[in-house]
Amino acid sequence: MAVRPGRWLDRKSRERAMRQWAEMAESVEFMAHGRIRGLADEAHALRASLNRFLMRGDRKASISRVALDALDLPGGTDWRWRPGFMAGHITPRGVAVPEPGTRLGDRAAVWHDCNERAMILEQVQNPRATDLSPFGMRLEVFGFTGSFLSISIDLPTEALEGLTRNHILRLETTLVLERPLNVYARLNIGHGPNTDEVLQHLHGLEAGLQSQRVIEFDLAYTEMNEKRLEKIWLDLIFESPGMSAVEIRELFLSRHLRADF
Repeated sequence: MAVRPGRWLDRKSRERAMRQWAEMAESVEFMAHGRIRGLADEAHALRASLNRFLMRGDRKASISRVALDALDLPGGTDWRWRPGFMAGHITPRGVAVPEPGTRLGDRAAVWHDCNERAMILEQVQNPRATDLSPFGMRLEVFGFTGSFLSISIDLPTEALEGLTRNHILRLETTLVLERPLNVYARLNIGHGPNTDEVLQHLHGLEAGLQSQRVIEFDLAYTEMNEKRLEKIWLDLIFESPGMSAVEIRELFLSRHLRADF
């Protein structure tokens, strides 16, 4: 399985450099003037490179937002959303050996019951010019002895505004699997003390290829109380995930009203 040591070492080098600059900032009062001048020149050059990177990154995120508005969606679509971890940088960028419920960014969390926790969840940059989202998420799993593993994504409260059982929630996702794997998407809607669930299987995912799938969750099959809606989230569930890797290169949700006949 690809562990990508080069990328890991690059990240560690950047983290070490960041700590060094933080330490020098704290000790600048005790430095000689000549050393300060030399380091200041380095700092200005570094800041110029960082500003250039941020400007180009923001431009790509803006293109992604424009593409979001331009997507061909069903008539009557009244809400659309893509998680923030797909549009811009998050902190931390990754987590290793995560405890159950460990969050990545403000919307995603990993849930499992594996004692060894031999896995890595991280934000990655999407590699293709045709990718609508500048960033994605990668989950690498090594030895897995648990019974379940999922990535949970909290939807914003706007998804609940005006939500009825006449709505259909649409999920468009693009995944890359390292090996064949059963993946399920489960929509969860909390209303009062109850939670309704709608489960869909992402059929026909092929290992090594970028697989795009569109599925719909018809809320007519739920018993949700429209007056007591409190929370809504999506679980991506991975069956028998040991010694595998999954990349989420697109994850886009929208909703529309069911057509009346």
